[in-house]
Parts: sequence; C-alpha cells; structure tokens
Amino acid sequence: MGLNEQKSEWMWRNGEWVRWEDATVHVTAHALHYGSSVFEGIRAYATPDGPAVFCLDAHVRRLFDSCKIARIPVPYSPAEITSAIVETVDRNRHTSCYIRPMVFRGSEGIGLDGRACPTEVVIFTIDWGRYLGADAIEQGIDVMVSSWRRMAPDTLPAMAKIGGQYIGSQLITMEAKENGFHEGIGLDVNGYVAEGAGENIFLVMNDVLYTPPVAASILAGITRQCVMTLAGALGYEVREQMIAREMLYVADEIFLTGTAAEITPVRSVDRLPVGNGERGPVTRQIQEQFFAITSGHAPDRFDWLTPVRETSVSYGIARSFDGY
Repeated sequence: MGLNEQKSEWMWRNGEWVRWEDATVHVTAHALHYGSSVFEGIRAYATPDGPAVFCLDAHVRRLFDSCKIARIPVPYSPAEITSAIVETVDRNRHTSCYIRPMVFRGSEGIGLDGRACPTEVVIFTIDWGRYLGADAIEQGIDVMVSSWRRMAPDTLPAMAKIGGQYIGSQLITMEAKENGFHEGIGLDVNGYVAEGAGENIFLVMNDVLYTPPVAASILAGITRQCVMTLAGALGYEVREQMIAREMLYVADEIFLTGTAAEITPVRSVDRLPVGNGERGPVTRQIQEQFFAITSGHAPDRFDWLTPVRETSVSYGIARSFDGY
C-alpha cells in the first residue's frame, strides 16, 4: 500500500491545520539539503474506549531532547506538541494509526550552519500496519549482519533521532533486501552488535535477556524500555551489555523492538536458524503482555496509554467533525 492510500486528511503544521496535499516544503529548505530534521514515530492503538497513544510523554521528551542535541530550537512547549498530537489523531478520526511529528530547518540560507533558518514543525498521521510484514509478529523474520557499521560515538549522536543520520539505516535495509533478507543488523565501530536498521535488538539465552547498552551506538528506544520493564515484571533478568556477533548465532531467541516493528521475532541470522527457527516462548510471553496492554484488554499498569477521547476533552479540543 502506497502512502497516498495510507494518508490522513489533516496535518498540523506550525500551529495551523492544513490538508495533506497542501503541506509542501520549498526546495531550498535546509533539511532537504543537509538532513537537519528531528522526528519521532509514535503509535496510537485501538482499544475498547477508542484510540490511545502509546508512550506519548516519552516520545515528546525524546523529540525535545533530540532537538536540543541538534541545536534546533522548538517554538512550542512539550504540552503544546502533546496536545497537537492528540488532536491530529482525533481530527482524522483514527481508530489506530502511526504518528510522525517532525521538527526541521526551513528556508533561509544554503550554508551548513542552518541556525538562521526558521524552525518548522509538522505532525501527520497514516494508517500503517505491521512494518516488517503482516505475518512477522508470529512467524518471525530473516536478518543478516550488515557490512555497514553504526556511527562511532565521536562522529554523530546516536541518542538523537536526527533525519540525516538515517542514511546509514537506509543502507543497512537496502543491502539486506538486495540479499533476500527482511532486515539488517548493524555492528558498532568495535564490531559489537548495535541494533537493526530501525529497531533495537534483544537476545534470549538461558532465560536471560541481553540487549546492547546505549554506548553501543544505539537509539535509546522507547519500546525497548517497555520490553525491559515487562521482562522484569515477568521475573526475567535483563542485562545491558556489549554483545559479540557470534552470540547472534547461538542465542535461543532473538527479537527486534521499535514503534514500527513493535516486537518482531527473528527466525534466522545470516541464514542460520535462531533456536528451532520459530518464535520462542519468552518472546511470545512478552508479546502477549505487550499487545494485551496496548489493545486495552489488560490493565495499563505502567501508564503507557494516553486515551485520545479523554485527553481531547481535558485539553478542550473535542469537537464535531462537521465542516472540516
């Protein structure tokens, strides 16, 4: 399904509502030339009480943290961005959706130092299913270790979700697909496991979960943190440590995490089966807990969900859609 089939009607841009087709950017925009943008990927899940945004506060916090690292000033407060995200979901009548807030440098100068450029802020939503395929959540995916490395710690700030840095992720994904895999795994500058092209990674060995630390050139994933919380609540030990490449080949289970990927099992690495080549019991247990909460069928005991209808009323933005 192409983006035109997934698009919503309304987009929030610089405090105003614009239709999807009217949300254009000039070709001299600094972000277009130099990747000077910061973004988030957020999901709103369908629940019996209507759509609910997953880990909204954490995503907004990371958006502002990334902008701080990138030296891009945000002309709105976190509360204003939070309100705008909720209203965008509400205004587009979603039951569930993927949400993309983005902050970027607009048009003013063509030089590398873009601090004279105005800051643009947009929020749009799309209907988006399973990022790695409809069957991936149960059947798992095949991955390869990429020849492309993640950035060294003194080159680019891996903790920030900056648009320009995703060239590396694009190269990892394209290489994997060209070689017949669903996704690629990037190593860090020292050859240790870092993360997938757009996902964090967990290994399970002897009922212990292993995941690379932030120092391994990874994005501090929000779904990653949720998985660590769930695993701890289920009684599993979670170790953040450097992971040698060969651990991928002998792990009992491997799964990827992220807003888009959610919790996706890995069934093979470099054509070697992970465990018995199927989704493992620890992965399944964590998935069941995760999806029970996000679907509203289990108590939201970690306060991960922001109900759109309830929050729209509290912000004073509930409205009839007549006339939109």
